[in-house]
Formats: sequence, C-alpha cells, structure tokens
Amino acid sequence: MSLQNDLTHKVIEAVKQLYEVELPTVEFQPTRKDFEGDITVVVFPMLRHVKGNPVQIGTKIGEYLVEHVDKVSKCNVVQGFLNIVIEDSYYLDFFNSIFDETDFGYVKTQSDDAVMVEYSSPNTNKPLHLGHIRNNLLGYSVAEILKASGKKVYKTQIINDRGIHICKSMLAWQKFGEGETPESSGLKGDHLVGKYYVAFDKAYKEQIAELVEAGTEKEKAEKEAPILLEAQDMLRKWEAGDDEVVSLWKKMNGWVYDGFDTTYKNLGVDFDTLYYESDTYLLGRDVVKDGLERGVFFKKEDGSVWIDLTDEGLDEKIVLRSDGTAVYMTQDIGTAIQRVTDFPDINGMVYTVGNEQDYHFKVLFLILKKLGYSWAEQLYHLSYGMVDLPSGKMKSREGTVVDADDLIKNMEDTAESISQELGKLDGYSEEEKKQLYRTIGLGALKYYILKVDPKKRILFNPEESVDFQGNTGPFIQYTYARIQSILRKADNVGSSTVETTLDLHEKEKELLKQIQLFPETVQLAAENFSPALIANYTYDLVKEFNSFYQQVSILGETDEQKKNFRVQLSQKVGEVIRSAFRLLGIDVPERM
Repeated sequence: MSLQNDLTHKVIEAVKQLYEVELPTVEFQPTRKDFEGDITVVVFPMLRHVKGNPVQIGTKIGEYLVEHVDKVSKCNVVQGFLNIVIEDSYYLDFFNSIFDETDFGYVKTQSDDAVMVEYSSPNTNKPLHLGHIRNNLLGYSVAEILKASGKKVYKTQIINDRGIHICKSMLAWQKFGEGETPESSGLKGDHLVGKYYVAFDKAYKEQIAELVEAGTEKEKAEKEAPILLEAQDMLRKWEAGDDEVVSLWKKMNGWVYDGFDTTYKNLGVDFDTLYYESDTYLLGRDVVKDGLERGVFFKKEDGSVWIDLTDEGLDEKIVLRSDGTAVYMTQDIGTAIQRVTDFPDINGMVYTVGNEQDYHFKVLFLILKKLGYSWAEQLYHLSYGMVDLPSGKMKSREGTVVDADDLIKNMEDTAESISQELGKLDGYSEEEKKQLYRTIGLGALKYYILKVDPKKRILFNPEESVDFQGNTGPFIQYTYARIQSILRKADNVGSSTVETTLDLHEKEKELLKQIQLFPETVQLAAENFSPALIANYTYDLVKEFNSFYQQVSILGETDEQKKNFRVQLSQKVGEVIRSAFRLLGIDVPERM
C-alpha cells in the first residue's frame, strides 16, 4: 500500500475518533519546499463535514497521526495545511523492498482483456514524413506504456495500399520510369515510388494547362486530363483483378514496404500484426445491411444508407452510397469488427490519427456502440496536432514535405556537430561515435516530440532538441551516463540491504520520494494515453538526482555505509531512467 493510501485510512480514522464524522475523501499535495514535511493534508475540504478552525482541526489530526502511525515522526500546521514528516526508516524500507526489482514500476500482465493500438498507417505512394514520425512515436510509446501498466497489447497498422493515388505512381512509373528500380537507382523503394507520384502530378498539371490554353474550362480540364483518365482506368482494372496491373501493383508496393521497414527499424518502432486496405476495403457492407434491418441505419430515396446522430449533437452520416459502394466509414466499421474476430481477447482499441480526423472517430465510435459491440465502450482516438519546423529547414527532395529519413539523418548530423563542439568524445572509436550520434539524435527527436501533450501543435527545432541542458533527451541521457560512470568508479555496488537506522540527507529523501512516484506515473500515463507524463516525470527525477549529486558526496564519502547506500541509490535512479525511457522508445548510452 502506498504512503498516501495508508495515511488516507489513518486520517479518516482520526476524524472519526475525534469528531465522530466519516470523511469521504482526503486531499493530499506535496509539501512546499519552504516548509518542513514530506506530504501535506489539505484541511479546508474537511470543513464541509467538520465544523471548526482549520488550524485546530489540523493540529488534532496531526497529534493523532504522531501517536498512532509509526512512520509519522512529527507534524506542523500552516494555516489549513497539515505538513507530515515521515521517518527515514520508511523510505529505507521502501528502498530495500525495490532494490532487486530491475523493472520497478512495471506491472506484469494481469488483465485477460487486450488492447489493440493502431499507428503509422501510411499510403504506399510516398515515403513516411514528419507527421508520420509523431504518429509512430506516440503510438509505439502508448503501446509500451499500456504494456507496462499490466495490459496485453497488440501493435498494428493498416496500410493504405490501394486507390487512385497508388495508381498515379504506378502509371507514372510505366510512362516515365524506363524500368528504374531501387537497385538500379540507389533509391529506397518508398522514395522511388514517391518520385513517380510527384512526376504524375507534374504531368497532370501540364496537361491541365494545355487544355485550358486550348479553350477548356479549368474545372472540366481537371476532370478530363488524359493522364488522370488513364489512372482511373488502371484503378478499374486493379479492382477487376487484371493480371498485368495487379503484378505491377505488387512489385511497386513491395519496394515501398522494404523502404518503410528500413525507416521503422531506424526509428525503433515495430508492429505485431499488419492490415492492408486492399483486404479490408470491402468490409463493413454486410454489417451496414444488418444494421439497416435493425433500425440502426436508414435508407434515403436514392438508395443511399445513413445514420442519424443529431441526438448526439452530430449530424447524419452516409455509410453506403446509392450504388451500394462503401465509404471510408464503412470500411473502418468492418475493420474494427474484423480485428476483434481475429483477436477475440480485444476489449479496446487506440487509434493514433491526426486531429483533422476528430469528427470521423466520434462518428465511428458512436456507430459501433449503436451496433451493440461491448468493446466499443473502450475505443480511444489518440488525436495529435501537427509538427512544424522553423522555415527553410530540411526541405525534402520534392521541396514540399520533410520526409522521415531526412529528419532522422539530420538529427544524427546535429548530434554529431554539437557533440564535437562540446569535445566530449575523447577515446571513442569512429564506430562508437557513430552509434552515439544516433542514440543522442534519435533520443533528442523522440523526447522533444513526446514531452508535449499530443493535442498540442509542435514547433520542432533540431538544434534546440539536442541541447545538453534543460528539458531535453540528451540532458537526461547525459545524466544516465554520469550515473554509469559513478558505478564503474565504485567498482562494487553491493547487494546487501541498507540499515534502516541510517540518517538520510534531505536530498536522499527527496530522491527516494521521486522514485516512489514512478509506478503511479506509469499507471496515470496509461489511463491518459500520455507519454508526456512519463517524459516529464523522468526530467523531474533527473533534476532531483543532479541536485543530489551536486550537494552530497557519493564516492568521496568516508562513512562506508553511507557511501554504499548512495552508490546503490544512484544505480536505482539509473534503472528508473532506463525503464522510463524504454517506454518512450529511447535508448540510453553507457557513456557520453
């Protein structure tokens, strides 16, 4: 039981004994730095149930706690705040209890119900870009946090591998590619296919201009440009299963998948299962027909099928066109149901998709609830804002979007430049330097993005993110490396328990209190689907450790028992940093 839970019971017991009143809740907060105490009870909310002066009430409760709770050594009251001082032995008992837990803060899977987390979900007509990076980092981190909180998790994506945009790349390659391949060009497969998507767009615009110049209205020209009509014909052939078109589609998508796999590996994310839109785009129509019979949906005069969500503050939404073809909503309904069929233990899903789709997911979740699926109560849209870059930085090959591979390389280069300026790499081999630049660069990128609440838009500055001071990934990585240096110099960390009679320095106690918060932070981050809570907890822990490091002698301590404890405490802080960063998908270097 946590200290707060334990004290809650004792405060309720005290009020019952002293005032014959049953408190429903007890409000706590950390004790302010300028007052003595480890945890504070806020007395003011009690005045709704206990009549009297808050200082007197707090004083009586404090006296009761000192008398009846062994771990409470003394109390003081400041206005309506009861500050409680906890015995050092309590914190040392806690430390001994977790010392051998290398995964302290993680919960082994307890639930039989699984959660499926979807992220990435790219189109196969271009490389992954900056927006995909935020998507992947958020989705992967949330999946890891959910696992650490005790949930069973499936990581998935749905690959948008069909449609007119895919045919545009295919057609342009046929027309202009002259048999070019990733091998012959030296380009990653996704970049090569993206090159022909841009080539299609260029040719399309040229044809529109020619038609307009010949007297065709622009709107008509946009619909009748020959290259667009050819792409539409190619899509019809694909849907009809034309051997030649399907063969080209498989070949070019194969190039893209190889390219994506390289990017995912470099970014450090993975998936347990994959779905393809070419397999799922027909799903959902039978579900809609069944829902129509049950009155969930209604049919309009033209034969199209809709759902009325006006009672929920939304509007009417189409789910089948008048010709019987599906819309994206139909496909998403069918895909969600298919996933539960494939994995019957799923009792919830998390969709990592940008905030421009907020309305779509409100509608999707409502429809699934109205169709009567119990797991529809546990659906969550992990909505996130855009990522912007300072103007002029890192233009992509096409000059319009920043692709993921360019950004990852840029981060490694930035880390190399700043590390060399700081001169911290004496004695490193070239291979070790290269690996370190990668660890620092990716750590900077991931931390900068994940420390921000997902819903907020981000202005990402590469140089600012690779700062070795402040709330950055490299600052935390550097502190971890410093701890490893302490452990190497100490040579023997020791495995014996710490004597609970040891007098704690104020900085040691503050550090132990921060470590105590980690399991609670993991659970809170899982409940809120928020990697930012983990990131900012880790920064607070590192700040606390650096304050301890600056004010308390570790290896220079002459008392062997104190020295041993401080080394062990440093080791545990390092383990928690590593565990927290693992949830963010960030590596920590042994030295920097």
